[in-house]
Amino acid sequence: MKASIRAISLILLLVSPLGEARVIPDTTQSPAPGNEGERAPLSQAGYSSAVNYQLQCLGCHLTNGEGSPRNGIPQMAGFVGNFLKVDGGRAFLVRVPGASQSALNNQQLADLLNWMLRDEGIAGGSAPEHFRPYTGEEVATYRKNRIKDLPEFRQGLIDQMKAMGIQIPKGAMPPP
Repeated sequence: MKASIRAISLILLLVSPLGEARVIPDTTQSPAPGNEGERAPLSQAGYSSAVNYQLQCLGCHLTNGEGSPRNGIPQMAGFVGNFLKVDGGRAFLVRVPGASQSALNNQQLADLLNWMLRDEGIAGGSAPEHFRPYTGEEVATYRKNRIKDLPEFRQGLIDQMKAMGIQIPKGAMPPP
């Protein structure tokens, strides 16, 4: 049985079109219609916050912010707003590597965070009642300081939440 599976796999590999697994770009290939001109850098593209989420966050945190805790990516859905309730949490959301090192400019990142933290957004009502939106200037200030030990820093914020009686969903903490 195993030998026949290997044989079939080998045959499929040999008959697959070369383009399916191309790693090196084909320099003679024409761009797709609409993509002929120079593309603006993401920081100048003017996409909506929803599109910027798709481009910068969705790959790890998935469509609705559910994350992948077993892969070390915490859940944001219905929880991320709680970071605004603890000391250092507001800066943390800007300073996490996926945010601070993204290709978004400071205002785009502020807009994205504000979009995520809406009650009907990914935060799902977890943000404080009197949430103060981020500004581009605030993001610029926080972005300058990287987090040296992300898991330890995050755990300190989670400990503060627990002390306040905030329930921590299982998916909000990646495994150690």
